[in-house]
Amino acid sequence: MATKIRLQRHGRKGYAFYQIVIADSRAPRDGKFIERIGSYNPNTNPATVDLNFERALYWLQVGAQPTDTTRNILSREGVCLKKHLLEGVKKGAFDEAVAEEKFKAWLKNKQASAQAIKEKDSEAARAAAKARLEAEKEANKAKAEIVAKKKAELAAAEAAKQAEEAAAATPAEEVPATENAE
Repeated sequence: MATKIRLQRHGRKGYAFYQIVIADSRAPRDGKFIERIGSYNPNTNPATVDLNFERALYWLQVGAQPTDTTRNILSREGVCLKKHLLEGVKKGAFDEAVAEEKFKAWLKNKQASAQAIKEKDSEAARAAAKARLEAEKEANKAKAEIVAKKKAELAAAEAAKQAEEAAAATPAEEVPATENAE
């Protein structure tokens, strides 16, 4: 029986997530499978992979063939590297301790680079938020200046109107006062 390590689609339209399964190559994509070894959710940032490492390694060692996408997932998780190192141990290229040391060094490097990417993304998000805040402050400052200018124009117009009324009212009052003085 030819076995495949492949993805089985779940979820709704436009929001798919996948189960990583071991299945007979003749079985339908979402049909019968032998074993479920993990899940893959590409909708999160970064994509979430939950994998039973030991079972994936076992199935690779007994000859299950991964599809292209699952090969990329298994590679990213280190299953393919571990299989490669264990084959090197079988051939006598190095002992198991060296293989384990190489794998741990790779895993540490991978985690460090993932952490650096996360920090870079969060720093970019903070910088974008700061830029948006500064742009909003500038926009608010410009609006406040426009409003202050309009208020000053209105106040000047109101003062001119009051001065005009006062000027118009003052001569009218003075005229009768001068008439009475005569």
